[in-house]
Amino acid sequence: MTVVESDRIHMAESDDERTLDDMFEGLERMPVPEGYKAEIVGGHIFMSPQRDTHWEIILDIVEQLRTEHPRTRIKSDIRIDFPGDLNGFAPDVAMLRADAGKNAKGQWRHQDVEFVAEVISRSTGMNDYGPKKAAYAAAEVAAYLIVDPYIGRCVLHTQPKGEEYTVEARFDFGETVDLTGTPAGIQLDTSAFPRD
Repeated sequence: MTVVESDRIHMAESDDERTLDDMFEGLERMPVPEGYKAEIVGGHIFMSPQRDTHWEIILDIVEQLRTEHPRTRIKSDIRIDFPGDLNGFAPDVAMLRADAGKNAKGQWRHQDVEFVAEVISRSTGMNDYGPKKAAYAAAEVAAYLIVDPYIGRCVLHTQPKGEEYTVEARFDFGETVDLTGTPAGIQLDTSAFPRD
């Protein structure tokens, strides 16, 4: 198993039969610093510190989604296993179908995720634009929003086909992201999104 913390990589014990459950159990036994988020992307563990800017954007998105959707449909930093090789993500914001249910292990199912928003971190941004985007498309997540506080831009991906999204729209901070044609169903105001 590979653990990536910021820009440092540590090798841990590995075997060929590892599963996401095994990897998360190992992660729970590790001395993960308080305030770090951990995800498994393609069999690699990534840890990144939660920053104030990151949290402010996540909270703003959640509050705006709450104007149209009940709290029970909106999740943040909750493990959801996605298609691909060992992909256990904890999306910054995930919105579930109204009739979503948990699997036999008590976890939310990727088949019930309709909208995802990820706020870029410097150390893990390549995952949001690469393997996570492909996994969200493969899971047929209808709308995937990448929010980048370093350049002050949002990129909305819609109409998944295979491991790709066929439509992309860009919005600078301050512009309204039109999500009315997606399950999110809102006009997302980005005027208060802070930059990093």
